[in-house]
Amino acid sequence: MADTQASLLLRKQLKDLTRRPVEGFSAGLVDDSNIFEWNVTIIGPPDTLYEGGFFNAIMSFPANYPNSPPSVRFTSEMWHPNVYPDGRVCISILHAPGDDPSGYELASERWSPVHTVETILLSIIAMLSSPNDESPANIDAAKQWRDARDEFKKKVSRIVRQSQEAF
Repeated sequence: MADTQASLLLRKQLKDLTRRPVEGFSAGLVDDSNIFEWNVTIIGPPDTLYEGGFFNAIMSFPANYPNSPPSVRFTSEMWHPNVYPDGRVCISILHAPGDDPSGYELASERWSPVHTVETILLSIIAMLSSPNDESPANIDAAKQWRDARDEFKKKVSRIVRQSQEAF
């Protein structure tokens, strides 16, 4: 079967990341026969509640990548206002291109084909550094972030410890 534009681009991005790793995460294929499913490990960013944690996620790319965004889902436990309880990451650049039907995001904040695996993962690291509780994916985490910060910190500390033990 001939390689598609998407698979060629993903192979190039994987090769680039292998040759020049980026601090803060590692990425590779779930299965060498499928370029559209990636395993990633995000290292909790320094000077954040997530510092020192190792958080695993799966990136799933659509056949028409880069015209449509991948989905990213943490497989490690994650407690964050912008991560759904099932682990799916909710950040603007992973939302379909164009105008937001809800009117919360500008088209310029949403997916664009210029994004790469690297820019996506760096955006997720930035999300861990500064949660957005204005339009949360996890309402309970957002409420705790706003109203009971000490409890939020305790829960995240436990998740970080668990991620270190599992690593």
